[in-house]
Amino acid sequence: MYKLKTSKSITKRFKFKSKNKILRRMAGHNHLLQKKSSKRKQKLRKVLTLEKVDRSSLIFKMPYVH
Repeated sequence: MYKLKTSKSITKRFKFKSKNKILRRMAGHNHLLQKKSSKRKQKLRKVLTLEKVDRSSLIFKMPYVH
């Protein structure tokens, strides 16, 4: 059987801490920051864990990382 390829975009966007814990950043904190309030930008800085529903599809695309 051939070697499965890992998705490089997923390796850049997510951090794998354990099989049950995958970290992600919140969207919208890269550009157009002038019109966003400081309170909103502060909330966008947080790192969140990935939901259980999305975890299964992500692990399928990352066969060797987790």
